[in-house]
Amino acid sequence: MTDITDLSLAKLRDALKDKKVSAVETTDAYLARIDAAKNLNAVITVTADKARAMAKASDDRLSCGEGGALEGVPLGIKDLYCTEGVLTTAGSHILDGFKPRYESTVTSNLWRDGAVMLGKLNMDEFAMGSSNETSFYGPVVSPWRRAGDDAPLTPGGSSGGSAASVAARLCAGATATVHPPAGLAHRHGRGQAHLWALLALGDCRLRLLARPGRTADPRCPRCGDYAALHGRA
Repeated sequence: MTDITDLSLAKLRDALKDKKVSAVETTDAYLARIDAAKNLNAVITVTADKARAMAKASDDRLSCGEGGALEGVPLGIKDLYCTEGVLTTAGSHILDGFKPRYESTVTSNLWRDGAVMLGKLNMDEFAMGSSNETSFYGPVVSPWRRAGDDAPLTPGGSSGGSAASVAARLCAGATATVHPPAGLAHRHGRGQAHLWALLALGDCRLRLLARPGRTADPRCPRCGDYAALHGRA
């Protein structure tokens, strides 16, 4: 079989569902790649124990013929998204030690659908940048190079950690922020990293996965206005 980390997100999801690979071995394969690619500086916080626990829970559900749309798929999470109990810095020294007591709506939807969190990804400080050179944790380095030139390149920003992680196969997919501001990066075709709005993923089979709901979220001060405007509660 093709190396697990070479599979596209869609093919990995199918392999997990068909039990050709387990979520635990998939997670371990990606954690090994993360450990071997520290020179890219793409990951701020690795959540190995949490990832393995989530993967084990996914395998249990899959063994019973259950599981969500992203069951067992290991993802990297841009450090802009709050993750309960896990260091969340937005790439800034100001938020050193901040471990949210709540989960963001985006990541809540991903965990609901069975995704596994590998860690938190580097980014421009507070997402203010386009080259991923303003992070307190240092710049992210693209795994790609120009032909015949080994000079390091930027992966762009502010979601440089997400782009570099996907391109270097450190995760099957990653959250990122684009316009509109909630996105997911994933490998499509021959390994390119693409950033797409979460509702318009490059692979049409994934467009409806883990999509944010349009019902009022009690944690969002503007959701009431949205619900009133669109006749939803």
